[in-house]
Formats: sequence, C-alpha cells, structure tokens
Amino acid sequence: LSRRRHPFPPELFMTHATVASAKAALRLAVRNRRKALVAEHPEADWMAAELGIAAIDAKFGAGAGKVAALYRAMGSELDPTPLGELLAARGWALALPFCEDGHRMTFRRWTVGDTLARDAAGLPAPEPHAEILRPDLIISPLLAFDRQGARLGQGAGWYDRTLVDLRAVHDVWVVGLAYSGQEVARVPAEDHDQRLDAILTEAGYRLAEQD
Repeated sequence: LSRRRHPFPPELFMTHATVASAKAALRLAVRNRRKALVAEHPEADWMAAELGIAAIDAKFGAGAGKVAALYRAMGSELDPTPLGELLAARGWALALPFCEDGHRMTFRRWTVGDTLARDAAGLPAPEPHAEILRPDLIISPLLAFDRQGARLGQGAGWYDRTLVDLRAVHDVWVVGLAYSGQEVARVPAEDHDQRLDAILTEAGYRLAEQD
C-alpha cells in the first residue's frame, strides 16, 4: 500500500523499542488526524450506514432475533447511530457496552433515544438494570486499523478481553467502524489483541484480509 494513501507509514511507529510505545505513538498521530476527518466528511456516518447495511443483510439475512452491539460515539469517533436505526428497522435488537467493576464489559439492551447513565469506566451506557444481551454483531470503535483487521483502540483493553470471552462460546462478527483515513499500513499488535472480521468506512465495507 502506498504512503500517499496511508498518512501513517510503518516507520512512524515501528522503530520504537516496544510494541506498547509504538501503539502510543500511533494513537497520538491518529487522534489528531481523526479530528480533521470529521470536518472533511460531515456525512460519513450515514454514508457508512448505507454501505454497511447491504453487507450485513447479505451475511445475516433477516434481523429478527439477532442482536447488534453498537457504541456511543465520543469526540471525533464515527457515529454508529444511523446504522443502528437501519438495523432496528430490520428487527435487530440493539445494545451498548456497559463497563462493569473488575474490568468486565457486557452489552445491555438499548433503543435509540434511551436515557443513558455512567458505567464503571465513567462512560455513557444503558441503565444498570437494562437487560444483558449476547451480540451476534459488534460494531467496534477504533483509532486505527489495517487491511488485516488489526485494531488500535484507546488502550484499556475492554474490547479485547470481552471478545476473547465471547469468541470462546459464541459466533460473533466484529466490524470496525471508522473513517477511511484511519487506515494505516500496519497496526502494531500483541498476541492478546483481537482482530476485526471486517471494516466499514464511508468509502465501503470489506472483509479483513488474511496474513
């Protein structure tokens, strides 16, 4: 992949002594880049939703009885709410992450417009009494991604720990939602980092490539 396409070439972060420091350098670079992408692509959330819903329909068929876990967009994150509205119209139940004490994350039932509370991480989440659901589809936030499905998150590890547990007992499809400009040539990854199954941006939907 060309450097022109990727504003963060591998040498920006892969010269660091450890993967952890490489991740920190990439997080700083891509946070700044993502802020600019918001202004460049003001309709990106709806563009991604319209492109993604066809792929989701093709994979899952009818949505009745299925659960999609979204996230509450913070800062410059691409907003999954338009995609959630399309999924709900097809019969999907929706859920949002809920960070529990002890660094455990569950997904609790949510409807667009519901009142949100603060979870153990201080993030907006469904009320604590909301029903816990097991998702078939997870739409994941991220800071950076690559074509192989490696995902760079905020660093707390909530999604990685949760996906390990879910994938051990349940077939769950994980789609990273981001601006196309968040793609990098290679995300520095560790053994515990969980990969995406697919990536959805305002430019299209594609499956993660095999190494």
